Parts: sequence; structure tokens; C-alpha cells
Amino acid sequence: MNINELLKFDPKNQDTTVVVGMSGGVDSSVSALILKKQGYNVIGLFMKNWEESDENGVCQASKEYKDVISVCEKIDIPYYSVEFVKEYQENVFSHFVEEYKNGFTPNPDILCNKEIKFKVFFDKAMELGADYLATGHYCQVNNTEGTYSLAKGIDPNKDQSYFLHAINGSVLEKVLFPIGGIEKKIVREIAHLYDLSTKSKKDSTGICFIGERNFRNFLSNYIHTKPGNFMKLNGEVVGKHLGQAYYTIGQRKGLGLGGPGSPWFVVAKDMESNTVFVERGEEHPALYASTLTANEITWINEPVQTPFKCKAKIRYRQSDQECLIERIENGKAYISFPKAQRAITPRQSIVFYKDDICLGGAMIIKAGPSLFDSQRTSEELHK
Repeated sequence: MNINELLKFDPKNQDTTVVVGMSGGVDSSVSALILKKQGYNVIGLFMKNWEESDENGVCQASKEYKDVISVCEKIDIPYYSVEFVKEYQENVFSHFVEEYKNGFTPNPDILCNKEIKFKVFFDKAMELGADYLATGHYCQVNNTEGTYSLAKGIDPNKDQSYFLHAINGSVLEKVLFPIGGIEKKIVREIAHLYDLSTKSKKDSTGICFIGERNFRNFLSNYIHTKPGNFMKLNGEVVGKHLGQAYYTIGQRKGLGLGGPGSPWFVVAKDMESNTVFVERGEEHPALYASTLTANEITWINEPVQTPFKCKAKIRYRQSDQECLIERIENGKAYISFPKAQRAITPRQSIVFYKDDICLGGAMIIKAGPSLFDSQRTSEELHK
């Protein structure tokens, strides 16, 4: 689709009101512009979730809202700000802190989409008289005979369906993703073409409420950690860690371990003994497993019937992997992979796909046994 076709005015859209979730970034800015050009009655709505000032006493949310105002005035749409700081603290941030206290490394974006953006923020948009809520996510909505499903964004490098897998699929009938069908480079091109103030703004990365700050320093304000041992799986202590919360399965950087040989990687963690297990080599068998167990299962539409073959991701940037959902019993899903998966991490999400449709996902409880454990068991059996 070329830009002229994308921005083509359609008089039929003039009686349809769309509230656009404006973050102050280029993606939501261009989303609002596209809808405005297409003839919709567009309202910009900024959502304030976090209340904290930087070292200069400037609130980050205030800076983002200034960019929202600039864009909305440029494209001539009304704009408002709503505050969900309390809801975010209770439904997202408190869970984030609790997970880290328990030694896990959660992804708050998934919970934010589920509990805030496509729940309380969606409800607010409807209260304002919106026919649709639009966001700058790189996703698409498919409508097949009245059944609305979540599809991947057309740009494989930006697709964000992984982060939306836990939303209630019933909202999709009233959701638009204006940039889901174009590539990121086209989004930037449109922003420059219309001289939006966000046209060259750097994409936000990492966790929204941390921003560019040092993660370790931020986390230390909310949880108490204590040093412990880095230990090999054979029990050999090879160093000291700063606190379990700062490390995740598969991590290489920031361990502070050196010496001759291949790089060290985190392969496991034990909360009770405050131990972080490490081994050398990116291909160490302790990093790989062919099965996992997950709970907190959510489906965009109807649950699948098991056994069910599909594809899955166990992390955002991963390519789709063949998998089999063998069975679901007592709220737990038992999943296997023809190809062993690297760094399956408890309390991170596995997300299921059939072709380009996101079916839903679940929270990983445990992996394994690892290839290392399987080899060790096999050796013991053959002694």
C-alpha cells in the first residue's frame, strides 16, 4: 500500500469517532495522522501511568504530553489527558516488584496491555463516545465472519502481537491498529512528510517506567537483594553475584566473570540457597530443553483442542518455533518442541500462533528437563 492510498479520504468515515492512545512517540503520532486523513473524527488521548521526576525535577510524563500536544495541534485534533497511576501501581507495577522479589524477570508490557491499555483505557475511550480505540501497535485485526482475531503486524521486525496476546479478544471489534499494515520505515516517512515533532524521536526501549536509568539502581529502590554465589552445576563456586534479581536465564553480559575459556552464561537460579548457576558456552546443554509447563493460559478467542500443533515464541525477538500443546490439565499446559529451545525462562510468556494469527499464550512455570539433565540421567542409567 502506498502512502497516498493509505491517507486517502473516505467521506463514510466522518461519522465515526476514534480515540487514539497517544504516547508522545512517532508510532501513535502517525496513527492519529492516518486516521485524520482518512476522514475519521479523531481525538487524541494521553495516558499517564507513572508519576516520577528526573534528576532535574522534570516529570517524564509531562515531556511526553508536550509532544502529544504538539502533534495534535499540528494535525488539528482535540486532545485530553487521563491518569491511571493508581491502577498501574496496583495492577502492573506491584506485580512487577513481587516477581523480582521472587527471583523472576517479568515483562510488565504484557500486563500493561491486558490490565490498562485494553481494559481501563479502552473503557475510558468508550465513555468518551468513541466508536473505536486506536493505538500505535504493529498488529492487525482480522474479521472472519464476525469473529475478530489478532494478527501479526506486516513488518516482521516490529510485530508486537507477542505483547498483546493476553488481552480480552472481545475488545478487538472496537480496536484499530492504523500502522499494523505498513513497515516502520513508512511510518517515519509519513512523519517527516508532515513534519510531525516526533518524526525523529528515538523509539522507546526497555521498561517504560525505568527509561534510560540504570536498571540495577532503580530496582534497588524497591527490593532488597543480597549477594550470593555464582556456582557451576557440579557445585564449584566461581564468583559472587550482587543479587538473584539482577540475572536471568541465558544472560551473558554483566556477570563479572572472566578467565580463560568460553563466556559464562546463567543456566539456572535457586531462590532458597540464593545461588545463580552458570556454565561456559552459549551452546551448553543446560541452556536447552525440549519441553515446558505453563499456566495462566489466555486465549484471544476460543481455546484450542489438544493435542494441538502450532508455532510459538518464548521471547519477543524469537522466530516462530514449531511446537505441540500436548494437553491442558488443571490449568496447566504441557508443551513440547521438535527442536530444543534455548533459555526457557520461568514467569516469561510463551505465545501461540497459527500462521499469522496470535491465538493466545501462557506463563512459563518451568522448563525441562534440560538436555544436560537428560544426558546425566542417561549416563547414570547406563552405569
